[in-house]
Amino acid sequence: MEGHKVNLWNRNKGTITGVKDVVSFDVAEIILETELGMLSIKGNDLHVKRLTVEKGEVEIDGNIDGFQYTDHKEKNVSGDGLLSRLFK
Repeated sequence: MEGHKVNLWNRNKGTITGVKDVVSFDVAEIILETELGMLSIKGNDLHVKRLTVEKGEVEIDGNIDGFQYTDHKEKNVSGDGLLSRLFK
């Protein structure tokens, strides 16, 4: 991975790099584990359009209202993200 970057176009399309895991997602919130901590993306009608595990890149779309970073320690209680559950 080449570091963490967030690109946002017109508040409805975005690309995030430096993603380690997709912890959870639904139409109101996407939670990603990034190289710099947990990233919560809030909005409505949100979708994960593309996930490239090898590059650590996620492409999203929908009506994006905000981004919030938190420490890694605040990850979900089970500790299992979407990717780890898919590849068990």
